[in-house]
Amino acid sequence: MTTATLPPLRDRLGLPETAGRHRLIGAHLVDSLGTGLILAFTLVYFARTTSLTLAAIGAAVSTARLVALPTAIAVGPLIDRYGARPVAACGNALSALAYGGFLLAGQVWQIVLVCLLAQIGHVSYWTSSTGLVVLASAEGERTRWFALVQTLRNTGMGLGGALGAVLVAGDGTGGLRALVVLNAASYAVAAGLLASWRPAAAEPAEPTASAASAAAAGRTAPGAEGQRDGGYRAVLRDRRYLLLVVVHLAFVFGSMIISMLLAVYLTEGLHREAWLAGSLLVLNGVQVVLTQNAVARRLERFRPTRVVAAGALLNALSFGLFALMAAAPGWIVTAGLFTAMAVFNLAETVATPYAEELSVSLADPARRGRYLAVYQLSWNTGQAVAPALLTLLLSHGAAWPWLFLLVLSLAAVPGLLRLERLG
Repeated sequence: MTTATLPPLRDRLGLPETAGRHRLIGAHLVDSLGTGLILAFTLVYFARTTSLTLAAIGAAVSTARLVALPTAIAVGPLIDRYGARPVAACGNALSALAYGGFLLAGQVWQIVLVCLLAQIGHVSYWTSSTGLVVLASAEGERTRWFALVQTLRNTGMGLGGALGAVLVAGDGTGGLRALVVLNAASYAVAAGLLASWRPAAAEPAEPTASAASAAAAGRTAPGAEGQRDGGYRAVLRDRRYLLLVVVHLAFVFGSMIISMLLAVYLTEGLHREAWLAGSLLVLNGVQVVLTQNAVARRLERFRPTRVVAAGALLNALSFGLFALMAAAPGWIVTAGLFTAMAVFNLAETVATPYAEELSVSLADPARRGRYLAVYQLSWNTGQAVAPALLTLLLSHGAAWPWLFLLVLSLAAVPGLLRLERLG
């Protein structure tokens, strides 16, 4: 294959230009690997390595996540001042420190502390990650980069989850401690890769400096007014962006089925074997990894709001299918579950890159860090509320959480169409 044929092949695969960005790609992959390693095993780790009850451990982890909720708001101005890359690198470094602290945590307050530091690190990284795409993407390739990041995330989390399952097999604690060490090391490596990456696009200048330069020239710089009015007040007056954040909550709640709802629905609601949940999760990872970039490329000619609305409708269809399985005859349940999961995975590949694109394109570049921080709040809020809400609904009947998610997804569609009209 000659060099001249490479760009068309890259275009057919829906891939962005990656030359000079391999450290960023490596950082995304390693970060997701670390997340996958520990995602499903935090409670198991503390239950096996301490004498605390599971209820006490769960309360400690929940407390840490609730205390960490304001993190995104604090991180936004730091991104505007210093840029996304150093903030993301510091977030990964803090996660490495926190997971190293897991080895020493044996009391409730210590679990709260290390989980709080880990959550602050995660939120700092993910609030900054959209800004990393802006730095990396060439003209017209931002959506492809978001698709690639989603592919890397699913690949890393899938590999990490599989390795984590192997390490925690058995009743001892050696594998769990090795898991924590590997996890801390993965975040340290990701931090190093980001710190050493030098993007071709310059990091955003500090807004106050640009404002000062503009004032010396006798004019108002972009974002200067936002600095005078406190920054976030300008974001909160942007009705269009706030509508996007509210609409995005539907997708956040939907994404929680992977980590919070699917396994318990199958085992407790449908009384099915646990391996079925594992198979559906494998299908999610494989389908997204194999199709994400190709799907994103095929949808490039459509408006992002229409694409995200289509993703919401696909989500509604998948949730409806999951709900029907609670009353379906036994012979059709397994096929129905795999069909519902395939539709859910398609919704993920359709909506995710374009929702991220909207979060950037609708933001004021001079205050992008603050805008992305408000957008990240939809993730933080959904992750804090969804576990309690979805399990409460499940306790009233196997179909109820799916019907709630179905209605929420349908409600997102008119919100997205209104987003177009406000533009």
